Amino acid sequence: MPLSFISRAVALTIPVAIVLFGCDDSSENQTAQPDQTASQQPVPVGIVEIQPEAVTIGETFIGRIAANQKVEVRSRVSGFIEARLFNEGQTVTRGQKLFRIERDTYEAIVAQRRADLAAAEAQAENADLQLRRAQELSRRDNIAQATVDERQAAARSSHAAVLQAQAELRQAEINLGYTDITAPIAGRTGRANLDVGALVGPESGPLVEIVSDDPVYVVFPVSQRRLLEAQKQAGEKGLHTEDFVVYLRFSNGSRYPHPGRIDFISSTVQRSTDTVDIRAVLPNPQGLLRDGQFVQVTIESAQPETALVVPQSAVQADRQGAFVLVVTPENRIDVRRVETGDTLERGRVTVRAGLNAGDRVVVQGLQRVRPGTPVDARPVEPVTDGL
Repeated sequence: MPLSFISRAVALTIPVAIVLFGCDDSSENQTAQPDQTASQQPVPVGIVEIQPEAVTIGETFIGRIAANQKVEVRSRVSGFIEARLFNEGQTVTRGQKLFRIERDTYEAIVAQRRADLAAAEAQAENADLQLRRAQELSRRDNIAQATVDERQAAARSSHAAVLQAQAELRQAEINLGYTDITAPIAGRTGRANLDVGALVGPESGPLVEIVSDDPVYVVFPVSQRRLLEAQKQAGEKGLHTEDFVVYLRFSNGSRYPHPGRIDFISSTVQRSTDTVDIRAVLPNPQGLLRDGQFVQVTIESAQPETALVVPQSAVQADRQGAFVLVVTPENRIDVRRVETGDTLERGRVTVRAGLNAGDRVVVQGLQRVRPGTPVDARPVEPVTDGL
């Protein structure tokens, strides 16, 4: 192929390429311009304005309900159960009759002991008469002094027999009274372990259990380290045990309506867990709390504190720590490093440092903005978790 032909082909190709590349650059510039313009449009975001508010700071633990009294009812005498006088699960009062044991045998024993007492009293009366006669004869020297001494001893012995008979009668009457088995405390009965016709006695075991459930206790373990921290913080604020309120939540998340108070802190530490048992007492008028039940325990200060609060969903974290996005007066996004504090109900958290009253914190549209992004800030009601 001639060299001149190749030169002419190259010369024709270069202008065409220049035209094509020139067209591509122009098209790219035209499409890039709208994107840059769009990025400068304010991005709509939802914000909340932070203001100081009164909050109750709480600490949450897991506890177990315990009855303030729990008694196993047993028979104190032997016999057949003649009647059961309560329904299982019934609330009973102190002294209310629960079981009745056949009384015939014990009534007969009482009658016999009364007869024994009457005989002993008659013997004592006769011994007294014999002693007075002997004393009269002794004054006339018509009887030996030894005889007087013997009759005096007989009189004392007969009076001792009267006391013994009285004691045996009293014991028989007590045993007769034990045939009516009564509730030693007020509370709710459990399931009856024995029923009508069963032979019972002191060795038969519990007939039924009674649990006193109003008020009730909740017992929860607290680590030794956390307890020391709490006591130190309370001391710095001048707070005492009675300045705290205890609230409960059930396993379904609902809150128990009646608050309680701490009434006991154990003086010993559980060696296996390094925890201290704390006990609180709560009213239980509806019987919603049952012995052995697991609950969530929250201890709060009775007096609210003032703090800045943000929705927990607004708090993000990176390698440097926690931060929130704030809208500046120029309506641009700014990053604020924050120090969070206590977690509150409804998905909120206190902020100890990093924010000021009046700051506008972004709670909606967090994924669409970056530091410096212009925004259209709109106040919204924050979405919170929990009840």
